[in-house]
Amino acid sequence: MESQFRRGILDACVLAVLERGESYGYQMVKDINEFIPITESTLYPILKRLEGGQMLTVFSQEHNGRLRKYYKITDKGCDHITELLKEWEEIVKIYRYITEAREKKDE
Repeated sequence: MESQFRRGILDACVLAVLERGESYGYQMVKDINEFIPITESTLYPILKRLEGGQMLTVFSQEHNGRLRKYYKITDKGCDHITELLKEWEEIVKIYRYITEAREKKDE
């Protein structure tokens, strides 16, 4: 999968997980792995980039005597998902055009 395309998909998956509610790294890896393989070493740079883009915020909270970093989506992150979904609609249209063209060729 082309790297820019994959990056966009992973960004969308991370933000989608956070739209359901705040979460932490290990839990996000488990949630996203149901759909696309991801490791913590892949996730944390994505979280850092999204934080830098003000699409999520980070806070620490104690859990079982240890501080754990939690991530929460911002309004800007929600808006970004909306834009990504619009782009996906365009990609789906192109996909349908290509598959229909191939089907007509095979007739």
